[in-house]
Amino acid sequence: MPKMSSESAVACKRTTLNGPTMGTRWSAIVDADHTLDVTALRQDLAAEVEQVDAQMSPWKPDSDLMRLNRASVGDWVNLPDEIMEVLACALDVHRLSAGAFDPCVGALVDAWGFGAVRDVPDSEAIRTARQTTPRHADGCLELDKPAGRVRKRESLQLDLCGIAKGYAVDRMVSVLQKHGVRHALAALDGELCALGSQASGVPWSVALERPEAGLRAVHGVIELDGVAVATSGDYRRFLQVGDARLAHTMDARRCAPVNNAVASVTVLARSCMHADAWATALLVAGPDEGLTMAQRMGLDVLFLLRRAEGLIEVGLGRFSK
Repeated sequence: MPKMSSESAVACKRTTLNGPTMGTRWSAIVDADHTLDVTALRQDLAAEVEQVDAQMSPWKPDSDLMRLNRASVGDWVNLPDEIMEVLACALDVHRLSAGAFDPCVGALVDAWGFGAVRDVPDSEAIRTARQTTPRHADGCLELDKPAGRVRKRESLQLDLCGIAKGYAVDRMVSVLQKHGVRHALAALDGELCALGSQASGVPWSVALERPEAGLRAVHGVIELDGVAVATSGDYRRFLQVGDARLAHTMDARRCAPVNNAVASVTVLARSCMHADAWATALLVAGPDEGLTMAQRMGLDVLFLLRRAEGLIEVGLGRFSK
């Protein structure tokens, strides 16, 4: 993209906004002129991410997600358009990833100590969750999009943590656009989306974190211009069992936490919701199946793999060397 004239760039002021949500923080770096109502923008951004949290949090008993989880099998549950959109995307990625991404892992997340119920694994709860978690999410949920309602076809507990933060970033971008912003970087934890470039015409530079527990170090830098990025890994929240590191991400096919050679997966996509879901799916799929899957889907993806010789990169698309 060609750079803006110096006069246009100078006319833009950089503003950084942020606030707490979902156990972390949202942020937005905005390049805009003096007419931008920063106070109103901050309020609208905070309200948007809080709405996503209120609808999709497994930690809030009164969220729409938990209302659906409590519903009896066969009962229709009316839901907001936003969570309907996320559920539809979650089921689509589930199908395309051959079950690597699965929104029906809520009972497993809780049983292994990563949810709101407990903070350590419980063997009896794990045994029960393995028996009750559907082997395939396809067919377990019926979505009636025109009516805005969902019903469960069998007993299940949904968890949208592998996609909801990415969706929240997309909603932030929508708010920025409604305020007339053309140059911004929206972020929530490891999910980010660039609305255009910086006002100068230079892409936004985003650090890719080195996947080491307890260490905040930069592995590399990614340039974003009108694209979203999400990273999933095993180094932030995990269980250490002997020599094995069990990530908080669940592999529904094994009914257990992810345990493979993938340290992190970074995905570029037009929407942060899709980037988030596919990063989760590829982390679960592992290095071999995940690479094949990413090639089939034509994804821009970077795997950081743990090998005996150290950390190695395997990239596709824009990450190809």
